[in-house]
Amino acid sequence: MKNNKIKIGAFTSIIAIGLLSFNAMSKNGEIKRVYNPDLPILKEGWQGNIVINGRFSNDTVPANSTMLDVLKWQFSKNPQKEEKRNDTFRLQVQDFNPFTMPENSIVWLGNASFLINVNGVRLITDPCFFNLPAAKRKVAMPCSPNDIKSINYLLVSHDHRDHFDKKSVRILVENNPEMEALVPLGGNRLFSGRKLKNVKTQEAGWYQEYHLTDSVRIVFLPAKHWGRRGLNDNNKVLWGSFLIITPEAKIFFAGDTAYDEHLFKEIRNLFGDIDICLLPIGAYSPEWFMSKAHTNPEEAVQIFLDLGGKTLIPMHYGTYDTSDEPAGEPIKRLRQNAMEREIEHKIKELAVGEV
Repeated sequence: MKNNKIKIGAFTSIIAIGLLSFNAMSKNGEIKRVYNPDLPILKEGWQGNIVINGRFSNDTVPANSTMLDVLKWQFSKNPQKEEKRNDTFRLQVQDFNPFTMPENSIVWLGNASFLINVNGVRLITDPCFFNLPAAKRKVAMPCSPNDIKSINYLLVSHDHRDHFDKKSVRILVENNPEMEALVPLGGNRLFSGRKLKNVKTQEAGWYQEYHLTDSVRIVFLPAKHWGRRGLNDNNKVLWGSFLIITPEAKIFFAGDTAYDEHLFKEIRNLFGDIDICLLPIGAYSPEWFMSKAHTNPEEAVQIFLDLGGKTLIPMHYGTYDTSDEPAGEPIKRLRQNAMEREIEHKIKELAVGEV
């Protein structure tokens, strides 16, 4: 990674477990700009991602949350507690046979996990097939994880446990020994341990394109988020989104992100209108806290419009309970907002396992 150093009097420290974070300020921090010099940069003038005291940062000025904010959320009353308790929403599940997956198709496996088959190339995003340490999976897998084979590329948007589950990844590696992982800067650290150390990886910064020999192009793009897995590895791995480009279509996978009024418009300016947008709509409540890293359904619609999208496939809802809103609220709000904006015909709700 190439560095351009600038002195600055601040650094970001995320202290949390799971999906909790706060930022602390420090004196005499050091900013660097980093990227992978072996990959092309597609944005003119881009100097690389910001790293402060060895930890990645969003390009926009970070919202300053404190440990008090975390405690405030954890110990405050959820105004939707009763509504959430009475919510009976469950995602539909359809049996799916990976061995007969059609060409040029997308299958949702829950949360942010998708199987994508384009131009004879099979991709899987953010695999998480099982219960998490702090959250049980609310919906069954549509197939056995051991049946997911012939995967060419694993796409990892960031290191949170509901997007990169090591048990799920180990099964994929065991059944797909030739699979290559396309990861953010710092992502090689995720592939530690005997069962993962031999996985071929490529690290990319924002606006960088991976080297592929297949009939698809894959570009790593920005997201407004953060990262963490353990006690002291906050923001050691970058976060981002992916654009999958074929001669016939462009597919945008957002990973996890907050809304940014410039970011997604810039992606459209660089790459044109996006055919299929896989966008997160859940884990947004309480918004005063979650909006720093997640989008609500209305913001997901705005991202879709900013991207010039043709089809919106919602994700990141109904699979794990990691926030305060009822499980069925995100999709209801998405439908309502799409109707108000007269784009309901562009929303494609997938059952888990639906092709």
